[in-house]
Amino acid sequence: MLLPGGASAGERDMEKNDHTFHYQEDFKLESGESLSGFQLKYTTLGKLNPDRNNVVWICHALTGSSDFTDWWSGLFDEGRFFDPRQYFIICANVLGGCYGSTGPLSINPKTGKPFYHTFPSVTNRDVVQAFDLLRQDLRLDTIHTLIGGSLGGQQVLEWAIHRPDVFQHIVPIATNAIHSPWGIAFNEAQRMAIEADPTWKDNHPRAGLEGLKAARAIGMISYRYYETYQQTQAEKDDQTLQDFRAATYQRYQGQKLANRFNAFTYWGLSAMMDSHNVGRNRAAIADALKKIKARTLVVGIDSDILFPLHEQKFLVDHIPDARLEIMSSLYGHDGFLVEFEQLSEHIRKFFAQDHFSLRISV
Repeated sequence: MLLPGGASAGERDMEKNDHTFHYQEDFKLESGESLSGFQLKYTTLGKLNPDRNNVVWICHALTGSSDFTDWWSGLFDEGRFFDPRQYFIICANVLGGCYGSTGPLSINPKTGKPFYHTFPSVTNRDVVQAFDLLRQDLRLDTIHTLIGGSLGGQQVLEWAIHRPDVFQHIVPIATNAIHSPWGIAFNEAQRMAIEADPTWKDNHPRAGLEGLKAARAIGMISYRYYETYQQTQAEKDDQTLQDFRAATYQRYQGQKLANRFNAFTYWGLSAMMDSHNVGRNRAAIADALKKIKARTLVVGIDSDILFPLHEQKFLVDHIPDARLEIMSSLYGHDGFLVEFEQLSEHIRKFFAQDHFSLRISV
């Protein structure tokens, strides 16, 4: 990959670039359906060394984009462990997303119109197959570290099972090997909220928008927990009769997502999370996890009610030589997007035990 010129070597090492990968052949999905090609939007930061062994690949969460500097800059900045002066960092928007990758609002080449409701079901396994085509196109035979949280963590596991010889280290955070009935119930409640919006059946980019706001409000309850609201949204006096802080906060979060997302993508990606099961069409979940060869750091959050700690402990019990670290957070599941210092320290300690020495070629 060529990096733009016209800047000093140090500036180029820190330069962020957006790219689009185009795949022109039919792409068969796990459901049996197929796409007539697709595109992936991806963002890179840092410089790929001549040995091509300094790659850190990020898998984003449910409503994330490829621009990880927008939502996870605390891990990938100058002076951080994954310093872009040393590592080449890449993140691709998922297949089915709405930040530049092929998704429900993309044009269906067979009809010349947006897919909308006809966009096929996409699973995490489909996503990592698409990512792997991008990886091969970039000639990245070895990935130093694959990292992601929540939905992104599910993809980390799937990809490490699918290509066990590619990844040297993986860091799945606040995630699981199979999505739980509890998690599926939360997601179904959100999709029911979208369905209740009378505009949802329309073929329009803003269809289901009010339902999306309600869905996000439901989701926030699972992303945080009781004490989060108790400490951040409690009333400041005893006189409030309406417009409670917790109520206005829920509406704010709904509107905030509606300003940057769409109901079609939210529907599809939540269903993607629900279908996650690393044991599907394999011998068993435990056997699938045993195929992972990468050194593995699993990170859980003590207040996470959506992906509780026993799910991360299950991963550690079945991934060979995996290590578990637990973050303490007021922010529940969302702690992996907030607690940069804790997460960075756990990653730093993990790599301190590793004998792998990264040699940057000059």
